[in-house]
Amino acid sequence: MLDRLRRLMPTPEAMASNRWLRWLGPRLLHPRLWHMSRRGVALGAAVGVFFAFITPIAQIPLSAAVSVLLRCNVPVSVVATLVNTPPTFAPVYYGAWKLGGWVLGTDTDDANRPALLSAATPLPSAQAAQANAPAPDPRPWWQRWGQTLSEVGRPLLVGTVIFAVGFSLLAYGLVNGVWHWRVRAKRRRRLRFGR
Repeated sequence: MLDRLRRLMPTPEAMASNRWLRWLGPRLLHPRLWHMSRRGVALGAAVGVFFAFITPIAQIPLSAAVSVLLRCNVPVSVVATLVNTPPTFAPVYYGAWKLGGWVLGTDTDDANRPALLSAATPLPSAQAAQANAPAPDPRPWWQRWGQTLSEVGRPLLVGTVIFAVGFSLLAYGLVNGVWHWRVRAKRRRRLRFGR
């Protein structure tokens, strides 16, 4: 499985030539950043998962830059950002908004859903749609988006921070646990067949 994972990992040269990561220069090619050690891989997975949940854009450059700063495994960090991809953004951020609302004690039920989220919910029939259709908003788009962000903002921010920290700690613990289990299993097997 590790061999298959290594084949999927980007090479140091490919990452160094990436236009978004070129600014990291030769620091990105340091051998320790590409070595498969328990600490480096676990921390790389945690960094990648953190940026996968905290931001929907520039996940890979941010995780690679932080991985260079923390001296953890860069390819694992980059691959770990793929736990949250564009097809999963909507349910993840909706869940983060609901969690953030629950933590802050704000109502995030259907009656208090922001206009942006309410527009995505279809009405049962065309007649009901005509009867309940809101009048068009005369404000410019940036004012409408500003209001939507203020309605969604705090709960979404709190929820995404909780998701990012919680899932990155989970990834760190899971990688450490699996690594430790594999080492112990290999040692037991070696001792059993060595006798």
